[in-house]
Amino acid sequence: MNRVTVDVGPQPYEVLIGSGARRELADVVARVAPMAELAMIVTQQPLIDAHWIAQLDPGIRFEIVVIEQGEDAKNLETIEGLCRRFVEAGLSRHDLVIAVGGGLTSDVAGFAAASYHRGIGYVTVATTLLAQIDAAIGGKTGVNLPEGKNLVGAFWQPSAVICDTEVLSSLPPREWACGRGEMAKYAFLGEAIPSAALLEEDLDDQVARCAGIKSDVVADDEREGGRRMILNYGHTLAHALEAIGLEDREAGRASRSADLLHGEAVAIGLIFAALLARNLNRIDDDRVELHRRVVGGFDLATELPPGLVATELVDAMERDKKAHHDLTFVLDGPEGVVPVRGVPAEVVLATLEEMGARR
Repeated sequence: MNRVTVDVGPQPYEVLIGSGARRELADVVARVAPMAELAMIVTQQPLIDAHWIAQLDPGIRFEIVVIEQGEDAKNLETIEGLCRRFVEAGLSRHDLVIAVGGGLTSDVAGFAAASYHRGIGYVTVATTLLAQIDAAIGGKTGVNLPEGKNLVGAFWQPSAVICDTEVLSSLPPREWACGRGEMAKYAFLGEAIPSAALLEEDLDDQVARCAGIKSDVVADDEREGGRRMILNYGHTLAHALEAIGLEDREAGRASRSADLLHGEAVAIGLIFAALLARNLNRIDDDRVELHRRVVGGFDLATELPPGLVATELVDAMERDKKAHHDLTFVLDGPEGVVPVRGVPAEVVLATLEEMGARR
C-alpha cells in the first residue's frame, strides 16, 4: 500500500493508494473520527449497481444518499438536498460524511460537509482515475453556476482519501480517458525534468506519483494564492469548452463541446497551452512536441472539436475564476509551469485559430 501525506495545517491527512485500499475504510474512520457514530455515504447509483458500496464497511452505523449523475447535478440544489438529508438522519458535527465516487461526488459531498454545521469531517473513497490522481486530493470543493464551473465552493480538506486501484478495472474507456487527461499534466509538474516517462509506469506508480506531486503543491499553497495555480495547467481552455457545452445544452442547441469529459477537455487544453506558450516565445517546438507525445501517448485528442468560435472561447476564458479582469493562463516556460497574467487577446485568438477555431 502506498501512502502519501498531505501536509496541511492544522490537520495533515493521508492518501492511501493500492489494490484493495477500500478495505481500510473502517480503520481510517476509527482513526480520523473516533467520536463519530453515524456516517452518511454520498454516492451515485452505478456504484450501488456494481456492488462496490456493499463492499464498504465504515465500522459505524451509516446511511446511503444517492446523488444524480452528470455536471447538471453539480449545483446548489444538490447541496441543499444533501444537507436536508443530513438533518433528517440526525448527523451531528462529530459524525462523518463519506464521499464514494468520482470527482463530482467528492466536490459535492465535500462542499456539503464544509457547509453543514459550518463544517464537519469527510473522507473520500475515490473510484475513478481522475478522482484518485487529482479531484479527491487538496480540499477544493464546490458546484457550478450557469455562468461557469466551480464558481461556488469552499476549501475544506478531507480527513483521509482512499484510492483503490482495483476499483478502476470496471471503468469504461472514456472514464479512463478522462483520468488520463488530468494525468498528462503531471508530466510537466513537479521537480523532475518534463518527459514522457509517466507513460511507462504501472498504474499504482502513476497514481502515487500524481498524488505525491499534488500533495506537495497543496501543502505549499493550500488556498491557491500562488503555486497551487499550476494544478490548473490546461484547465483554462478546458473550463471554457465545458462552459460552452453547458450553454449549448441549456439553449437546446446542437452541442460543439458538451460531449467532452473533463479530462478530455484538459488534454486539449494542454496542447493549447503549449502552443500559446510557444507563440509567446516561452518554449520551443520541441517542448510543444513533448506535450503532443504525452497527450497522444494516452490516446487523447489533441485538436479542438469542430465548429467552435475563437471569440466565444475567449469570452468564456475571461470568466475563469483565476482571471483578474484579464486573460490569465498557466503556461510552461523557462522556469517551468507558472501562472501568466495579462496575455494579449490577439495571441490567444491566433492560437485558437491555429487549433481550428474560427474567428
